[in-house]
Amino acid sequence: MRLADAHAWAGGRFSAALIYHPWVEADFAVELGAEHETLELPWAAPDGPRYYDLKRRPELLLEIEEAQRVPELGEFLAAINSAVSRFETVKCDAWASREINPEEEIFGAPCKFGSYVDLVFSAGPSRFSFPAHEQGAKQLALLLKRVPEIPASAEFLIRRCSYHEKQGVRDGFYITFYLFGYGDDEDHAMLRWAIGLKLVENAVRQWSAAHSPIAGT
Repeated sequence: MRLADAHAWAGGRFSAALIYHPWVEADFAVELGAEHETLELPWAAPDGPRYYDLKRRPELLLEIEEAQRVPELGEFLAAINSAVSRFETVKCDAWASREINPEEEIFGAPCKFGSYVDLVFSAGPSRFSFPAHEQGAKQLALLLKRVPEIPASAEFLIRRCSYHEKQGVRDGFYITFYLFGYGDDEDHAMLRWAIGLKLVENAVRQWSAAHSPIAGT
């Protein structure tokens, strides 16, 4: 793997491709444009899924359909919401697909298995600090350059979040973490995804241990 010097602004999106290898890719980007995804916390879909505070009530993991359908994802959610992590999870999903984008053709595989997890800081002040999010996303991507080479890609996107608090709504940030594993069929792609997910979990643990919350961040 090598550190790629690639930075670009486009429609409010700043992309920094930090790590690149024909078989492993990890990067982070900033998506703060009006056209980009945003998040409300807490959130709830009409007559559907809603936000569960897994950090403070881990037993609610049983209520998350995606975690029950894909046990590896459930294990990741439990780890990220544990006391040793600076993050907690807000939303997630996982799926298989044979739609390979042009930039994914480098993996030479016809199938992929992917997921996303929305992450917020547990420490209140950090939720409203762009530097804290930038540091976290950037360093998690950098940590992944040390992992074994597997056909997988990870991306950490910094986006806007509206936090509904007792005092009112406050504008802050959150991180959407995407992960894809690639293979000749769904089983192989899911296996590579699961390995990548465990590597990201370890990176979050390592970064959290090295970067305890700082007053005001």
